[in-house]
Amino acid sequence: MKSLPDEVAHFLKRQGFAIVSTLDRQGTIHTACKGILKIIPEGWIYLVDLYQGRTYHNLKENHVISITAADEHTFTGYSLKGRAEMIPRERLEPQILKAWDDMIVSRVTRRLLKNIREEKGHPAHPEMLLPEPKYMIKMEVEEIIDLTPKHLKTR
Repeated sequence: MKSLPDEVAHFLKRQGFAIVSTLDRQGTIHTACKGILKIIPEGWIYLVDLYQGRTYHNLKENHVISITAADEHTFTGYSLKGRAEMIPRERLEPQILKAWDDMIVSRVTRRLLKNIREEKGHPAHPEMLLPEPKYMIKMEVEEIIDLTPKHLKTR
């Protein structure tokens, strides 16, 4: 397991979601957007998967996972590689379930504030319509790749 430097953890928290890649039985890559629920600095990331689709089925067969997040404005990003475990809701720790509730409240609040500032997005509040999670993806980080081009790094 690889611990997460503060700058990586803060970057991922600001993004709110990541592109998650998994592999099916034939080794074909599947990608999907998943919410970043909680980051444990020792090297764990909890991801939200609500629909038990391809990501779910792929991870049942193959625990290899990568997540990628990028910020176009700052031209920075990270790709994290590792292994995933699917944890059923009844085995989730209370602080993980609370993090889910907090995430929904935070997203709805941000959307409301943007709407007040007339930055119109979706006409409804899709977060309020999301189903309760039946499980979470717990990723053990094994490798961190900084996607920032070398010539743009400040250190």
